[in-house]
Amino acid sequence: MGTVVDDAASVEFHAFFERHYAELARLAQLLTGEPDAADDLAADALLALWHRWDRVRAADHPAAYARGVVANLARTRIRTAVRERRRVALFWSQREEKTENPDVAGVVDVQEALRRLPFRKRACVVLRHAFDLSEKDTALALGVSVGTVKSQTSKGMAELQRLLGTQGAPKQVHAAIARSGETAGGNR
Repeated sequence: MGTVVDDAASVEFHAFFERHYAELARLAQLLTGEPDAADDLAADALLALWHRWDRVRAADHPAAYARGVVANLARTRIRTAVRERRRVALFWSQREEKTENPDVAGVVDVQEALRRLPFRKRACVVLRHAFDLSEKDTALALGVSVGTVKSQTSKGMAELQRLLGTQGAPKQVHAAIARSGETAGGNR
């Protein structure tokens, strides 16, 4: 149910798109250094502009506004990539150790018990005990608070002890989880 005003806005936006798309894609490429992402960022920016087209076309400099949207999207993409690289580095920066004669039955038991834990508890326990990450690094990797990591790790360890039937200290569970992490990748 288009009106004359809607059709006029559509024609005006289409002309803006044709005039500025290549420039916005080039800007995105120069800001991110990613040629493949440039078209996507420019398209996302133009979609955002279309949703606010009444305000954009009333602006003194619609092209400058569009460049600002591209810059903000590029900044968000770069920040997201940096956070992801940090998370990956946390996982792979740990020293690699080889285990001789691992307790295969114990590892299988621990892996089965881990599968029975809810995801967040499992992730906290594995990151804290198999990867030896700090509470802060675990919180960063999972995108949760340090308090959440503390409570979920504690609850997860208690549940693992119950599932495994271990009455001893948490060190036994810690050792089994650490062995499980080492053998899961095939004796790295």
